[in-house]
Amino acid sequence: MDGFQRRREQKKQNILEAALLLFMDIGVQKVSISDIAKRANVSQVTIYNYFESKHNLVHEVFIYYIDKATSDFEKVINSAIPFPEKIKMLIFNKKEVSSTINEEFYQYLMKEYSSSEGNYIEKIYAEKAVPYLHLLFKEGKEQGYIYKNLSEEAMLFYIYMLKDYIQREEVYQKILPLTEDIMNIFFYGIMGKEQE
Repeated sequence: MDGFQRRREQKKQNILEAALLLFMDIGVQKVSISDIAKRANVSQVTIYNYFESKHNLVHEVFIYYIDKATSDFEKVINSAIPFPEKIKMLIFNKKEVSSTINEEFYQYLMKEYSSSEGNYIEKIYAEKAVPYLHLLFKEGKEQGYIYKNLSEEAMLFYIYMLKDYIQREEVYQKILPLTEDIMNIFFYGIMGKEQE
């Protein structure tokens, strides 16, 4: 990649990051192209040259956000920290996101997720999340934190049930404040037996 292309990609990244931060903080509807341009230190024309419309920009931010979340998940899974710490980090990340994300932006993400455009999430889920969950479950079993007789199929079935359920509009409209509790139930069960 030559210098021009590298600068172009960096500018696009800056626009996506600026838009994401504004959407997370204020929501999609209240943020203008002008706001994003100021935050990214580019002109509005530059944003339109890259994305053509706010709708396209929002969609690209959605993909950028999913890629970023996937990368963060991969880093935790691949880290050398002990299994219980990985689980705590995953729960903390979910808690942090759920407490900092704008409700309207979250609703938009979930609507995209449950629509035909949500196929991107399905693709990432199948190609990256599921294989990493296999690794996490294997590690947890090997270290004695997950019951050895608990099948991976049952754990994945449970995850798929959750994933399919939260795609329903009446569910995703209410789920944001419950994110940490849902993660705790998944990893520790309703008995709350956290591993210390």
